[in-house]
Parts: sequence; C-alpha cells; structure tokens
Amino acid sequence: MTIERVAIFAPGDMGHALARVLVAKGLTVTTNLADRSDRTRALARAAGITDTEDDVEAVDGADVLFSILPPSLALELAQRLASSLALARSKPIYVDLNAIAPASAVEVGEVIEGIGVPFVDGGIIGGPPKSASGMGPRLYVSGHEDDVTRVLELRNFGLDMRAVPGGVGAASALKMSYAAVTKGLTALAVQSLASAKAYGVDKELDAEMVASLRMLRERFDRSLPDMAPKAYRWVGEMEEIARTFNDVGLDPRIFMGAAETYRLVAGTQLGKEVPERRTIGFTADEVSEIIAGALEAGLPQSGE
Repeated sequence: MTIERVAIFAPGDMGHALARVLVAKGLTVTTNLADRSDRTRALARAAGITDTEDDVEAVDGADVLFSILPPSLALELAQRLASSLALARSKPIYVDLNAIAPASAVEVGEVIEGIGVPFVDGGIIGGPPKSASGMGPRLYVSGHEDDVTRVLELRNFGLDMRAVPGGVGAASALKMSYAAVTKGLTALAVQSLASAKAYGVDKELDAEMVASLRMLRERFDRSLPDMAPKAYRWVGEMEEIARTFNDVGLDPRIFMGAAETYRLVAGTQLGKEVPERRTIGFTADEVSEIIAGALEAGLPQSGE
C-alpha cells in the first residue's frame, strides 16, 4: 500500500521543511499545533501542513509518524502520544528522528512498541531542505526489516531515506558519532575564538589559521553563524552524545563541556535569534565577540 499520509511532531525548522517536500509530492501531512508557538504555526502553514488541533486526529490514519524535536523532548513526546496512538484505528509507524543516544532510542521504542505500534529508530544528517524540490538531508533509519522497508518508500516522495543495519539504536549511533565530529568541532571553535577575543589575540589567531589551517578557518566562518540560533537545541544533543560514548566506556566529559558551551551561547543575544530573521551574528568574528563579552570569568592580571 502506498504511503499517503505522514504525521509530523513538530513542524519546526527541520520538520516543516521535510513536510514541505512531502506535500509538494502529493502527500498529506498532519500535526497538532494546539500548544505550539506562533512561529511554528506560521512555518506549518507555509509548508501546507494540516493542523488537526488534536493528537488522535493527527495520528489516526497516518502511515508514518515523524518525531522531530529537541532531544530532551523525545521520550516525553512518545509518552504523550502513546494514549492517542492506542486510540487510533489505523496506527502509523513511529519514526524517532531525534538526535538521541542509542539507549535513549531504545527507551522511546519500548514506550511505543508497548502499545502495539511499530517503531523505527532514525537520525538526520544535514540541514533542512532549502526548497520543496531538493533532497535535503540524509534520513537514516534502523529497526525491524519490514518496518524499515515500509519507511524507505518515502524515497518516492522526495526524501533521502537510508537504511542502517543493526536494529533499533543503530541509526542513532550513526547520528551521534557524526554529530560528535561536526558539532563537537563547532563547540571547540566557539571556545577557541571566544578565548582569543578575550585575551586580545584574535587577529593573530586568525592570521595563523589562514596560514596553516585555512580549511578549518573557512569552516568556522560558516559554522559559527549557522550555529547561533540553534545552540539551545544542541545542548541536549551534546548530552546525548555524552551518554552514547559513556555507554561504550568512553569519557563523556568532553561533550558535557560542549553542552555547557552551547548553553552559554543560548544565553546570549545570539540565543534569541531565529533563522529567518537574523539581526546579529553574521560572521564568526561577530559571534566570538558576543560570546567573549558574555564571559563572566576575569583574565589573570600581572602579579597575581
């Protein structure tokens, strides 16, 4: 049976962009916006999402359900939707696409499978689709073979779906391992550039990076401005990466520190920005200047 309807909770930056692709390909996308912000409502309208204003109506009749939220809300959403899914006459495959640890994915899966709803673990790598025609990010999925095969049918509707062997937790492990490099490196850049600003050696650091680490410097020019309005979401993601690594016997403290770095950014003026209405933080230099200005610790003085 062809997929006709997808429910998305919630249609934020990534969710509404994926919905826009699906709607353009002829699918119906539903959600419940009863408790969502005006911004999320506007994004949903622009994407052509149908607001049912009720969880049961949003999930009943859907073939697939995407959970796309800040990581800390993944389990909470599963618990919230469990009663609605239990009441639904036609139950979707629940696909958790949140940036969570494999162990967290297993916990979410236990809630969903406990009410007789099929569960697929997932992870998104790449930014939101820029247009309804673009393939956008890679959506990796793992779980029971029949359920994964069913979800992969969304390839026919503009999404770049890719299967990962290994069952529930495998797709999340891939996402965590990848994000540890990309977002971990951005956290390192925040600390490096902000500290150089605080010590007044930022121009010298920039010159040295141009000379010996040009590719990294160019990456920081892109990644720091892009990170600024997303920092609040990346706090939980770093904590989930820490859990991922701790579970295999690695030291989680690097990424707990990265979580604190993003918490710092989220608490500055940068944290109030939204992607479609940026007013500050357009360059890595400006981002590091704002973060350095927010630092509470004083610099050591001569003779201390």
